[in-house]
Amino acid sequence: MRIAVTGGTGKLGRAVVAGLTEDGDEVINLDAAAQRPDIRVDLTDYGQTIEALTAIDDRYDHIDAVVHLAAIPAPGIMANAATFHNNIIATYNVFAAAKAAGITNVVWASSETVLGLPFDTPPPYLPVDEEYPGRPESRYSLAKHLEETMAAQFCRWNPRLKMIGLRFSNVMDPQDYAEFPSFDADPARRKWNLWGYIDARDGAQAVRKALDHQGTGMEIFVIANADTVMSRSSASLAAEVYPGVEVRKELGEHETLLSIDKAKRILGYEPRHSWRHHV
Repeated sequence: MRIAVTGGTGKLGRAVVAGLTEDGDEVINLDAAAQRPDIRVDLTDYGQTIEALTAIDDRYDHIDAVVHLAAIPAPGIMANAATFHNNIIATYNVFAAAKAAGITNVVWASSETVLGLPFDTPPPYLPVDEEYPGRPESRYSLAKHLEETMAAQFCRWNPRLKMIGLRFSNVMDPQDYAEFPSFDADPARRKWNLWGYIDARDGAQAVRKALDHQGTGMEIFVIANADTVMSRSSASLAAEVYPGVEVRKELGEHETLLSIDKAKRILGYEPRHSWRHHV
């Protein structure tokens, strides 16, 4: 396929571009920070976005699929309204331009924050999953929540369309893992996302699986690694930090509390990397 990846210069984006390229796809990186041979695009400008998803002079004349990762990547980086405005407008433009270009295979980065991060209000149960309504607690998360709602309506308008939102956990590269043993000293330090993370390479695997998934309509998946960032057992963390919260399954020793069961079942997602292999 010829795949447009927005935000391919970012941490997750680099891994996604590398993985898709290794698989033999032609990847076009669309990014406000791009350098040649990638293409610099302001996705908050609809004209630029629709051109980028249709044709760019002698570079290409069509796009087969879109992976939309570009965004201000977290709350607190810019003012609230600026974060919300940038992310929701860019995502609308990508979704609408894909529709206008006849592209029916769209994968985009939603966020674990929609689950209720930073969990100052305890989660309804553990492990958390896609089954309860979104609980955005920041303007960044609110935009991600509304992106999921928007995708459902785009799919209603076009029954042939497949849109898959991946609620990625905190993205990590192998060089980040040296810090992980220090988390053990204070469980509260990483409770904000239930001690979860996603190795960028496994994030790229999830994107590949989502692109290849045969189906239509909108689907949402939590994407995390199979384990937590902690050396302590997941059961002990849940009991100490969230003593009143129902634990709905018997937990493996270090099993993620961001449930990836749906992604495993439907997409065939199987994390292959762990910080424990590097430290």
